[in-house]
Order: sequence, then structure tokens, then C-alpha cells
Amino acid sequence: MKHLAFVLVLIFAVLAGTYFLLFAPEKYQQPDLYDKIMHSGVIKVGINIDSKPYGFIDKNGEISGYDADLARYIAHYIVKSPNAVKFVPVTPANRMLKASTGEVDIVIATMTITPQRQEILDFSIPYDTAGQALLVRNGSRITSINDLAGQNVGVIFGTTAERNMQNLVPSANVLGFKTYHEAYEALKNGAINAITSDDTILSGFALEDKSVKLLPKRYSREPYGIGFKKGRCSAKLKQNIDFAITDLRQKNVITRLRHKWGLG
Repeated sequence: MKHLAFVLVLIFAVLAGTYFLLFAPEKYQQPDLYDKIMHSGVIKVGINIDSKPYGFIDKNGEISGYDADLARYIAHYIVKSPNAVKFVPVTPANRMLKASTGEVDIVIATMTITPQRQEILDFSIPYDTAGQALLVRNGSRITSINDLAGQNVGVIFGTTAERNMQNLVPSANVLGFKTYHEAYEALKNGAINAITSDDTILSGFALEDKSVKLLPKRYSREPYGIGFKKGRCSAKLKQNIDFAITDLRQKNVITRLRHKWGLG
């Protein structure tokens, strides 16, 4: 009797395991992101809105900039309409979370591709490259990163500069800010002595405000990529976005976008 009971339990376990292998993975599998976008006809794009010239609110109250233009080109390739974009404002601190949870389909927000971030998100091939630089007030005695020892230096939470500063100048007093605008205001009022971040973003402040300047030295190479949820669910979307970026490069559209937004 005990032997029969054991056999019945064993059979039940095998049948249960077989059922799980056959059905549970499909049940819990994440829906394909490319198919989801095609079904809805809209791409939800996470974008910075205080990172001129990449993403910002223009005088008409619209989200504009290099990343916004690129998002519309991506939408044209995938959904066949440059207007099939719903912009969702993000910050460097929350952009990866919004992509991971599906609040946005993709993130185009001056996000550097790093090994650490690739553990959390999947990325497209690079669409642009920046370098870590320093923004200081005119008249500042700071001429390079070596002068930051003991100085108050502003970084933006969630950026590569936040981590880089710990390695480059461990004796600097690093102060974190949620947005670039907050860091810029702190620099202007003397609360910090410098901001370190991507040169492509800091140059926007220097171009519009002659009381600050961007120092010429670059301390890193920052390849920007488009981020999306990690896993097989994003494989088809990555393939299509990589094709779009490659084609945009070959047709010199990327170069024209850089010239349009004063990026060289």
C-alpha cells in the first residue's frame, strides 16, 4: 500500500512538473515589446526635459531637442509615423526603473551604456558619444579636475559622473542633485564650485549663460544608447532600433541632427 502511494505521488509530481514546463513559462512570459508597440500604434518614450539640447521644454511648451527628434525618427521606422510618440518625462535617477517596469517602452535620455546598466536594461547600439567635463563660474580658479580636491562638486543622481567622481577625486565634496537645473542654480549661487557631467549637456548652459564656462578637458568617453526592458521580450525591438540607428547614420541624418542642435 505504501509502495502504491509512493508511485501515485511520484506520478503526480511528474505530471505537475510537466504541466509547469509546458504551460507556466508561457503564462509568465513577458509580452513581446515590439508587438505591444505595433498593437498600440504608439511608442512611449522616456526623455529628459532639462537636458538642453537633448531634451527640454521649448518656448511653445513642447518637448524638443536631439533626443526628441531621434525618437520621432525611431517611431517613423517602427510604427511608420513620426508622430506616434508619447513622451514621458524621466530623470537620470528613475529612467531605468520606468523602462524596467514598463511605464515607458524605451528611454532616449542621454543614457550612457555601461556594464552595470546592462545588468538591468538592454541597449541599442550607440547613437551618440559624450565625455565627462566640468562647468565652472567665470573667474573660477578651477582649471582641471585636479583642482577639485576639497571643493564642492555637483553631480546629478543616477549619472555616470556620480560614480566617476568617487574614483577620480575621492577628496572632493560631492553633492547630488535631482536635475541639471538644480545643479546649475547651485553653481550660480555659489553653493557648489563646479558641476561635472556630460559635455553635451553642460555646453548648453555655457552657450546661454556667459557667466559660466565649460572647461576643455574630457575625462571619459560616454556612448549614449536607447534603453529598454531586459530580456527576450525586447529582442525584436532592439533589432529594429539598431537597424534604424544604422540607417540614420548611413543617410547622414544623425550628423544633421548634431548640427541642428549645435553638437558639431
